[in-house]
Amino acid sequence: MYKAFFGMEFNPFSKGIDTKHYFESDDFKQATARLEHLKNIKGIGVFTGGPGMGKTFAMRCFVNSLNPNLYKVVYIPLSTVTVIEFYKSLAYELDIEVSCRKIDLFRDIQSRLRSLVTDKKLTPVIIIDEAQYLKTAVLDDLKLLLNFEMDSKNYATLILTGQSVLNHTLSKQVHEALKQRVVISYNFNGISKDDVEKYITSRFELCGVHNKIFDDNATSALHACSGGSVRKLNSVIERCLMIAYSQNKTTINTDIVMAAQNETELM
Repeated sequence: MYKAFFGMEFNPFSKGIDTKHYFESDDFKQATARLEHLKNIKGIGVFTGGPGMGKTFAMRCFVNSLNPNLYKVVYIPLSTVTVIEFYKSLAYELDIEVSCRKIDLFRDIQSRLRSLVTDKKLTPVIIIDEAQYLKTAVLDDLKLLLNFEMDSKNYATLILTGQSVLNHTLSKQVHEALKQRVVISYNFNGISKDDVEKYITSRFELCGVHNKIFDDNATSALHACSGGSVRKLNSVIERCLMIAYSQNKTTINTDIVMAAQNETELM
């Protein structure tokens, strides 16, 4: 109902927004530049940040930008797995017959990665989400899996995404060998105050609204209560629109933002 009230053609703050409607925050630009570089040099990239800061959306945009005739993308969302479970998941995504023996899976996965590059001219891009939950044994095997004996060529790009604690995990001595193979890393800082105003304006223009909905103080309050999280920002904005609609107000002030924040914290 609030969409019609504000003249919105659709909800531009929803989680499922099309990647073609990306907003170029500083985080997005920094991450995208590094992902493009990683695409060219291959190797391991680590992308971290707090919940809701845009890591997953940046990865979605990156994946959608890849030519399927040149890249084979493998996305693994389950990071709380054993080594054998990880191998089976990776083998399944690579269209390999799943074996019960780790040594067979290891050999078959390496063989498939090499074959994709040399025979099919496809670069494998393996993305592991929520990587802060990866067990030490899995992290240990990652460096072995991507080590093609004496071959100096990188056959795959591995992207680890997760919360900032992942950086602490990788800094431990036990993971030094893996960390040395990381060629690109970026930590999302969260959406800035200046970007919040630009983001809100661009989102409303996207759905056909060109008048100012949030006053300046409300915009500052939105940044403060979001904590840099785009996900939380979207949630509070949606709640603001609902409250404003219920009060028949076309301009949103700080009081409405505070009320929206309180409601979202109870959800």
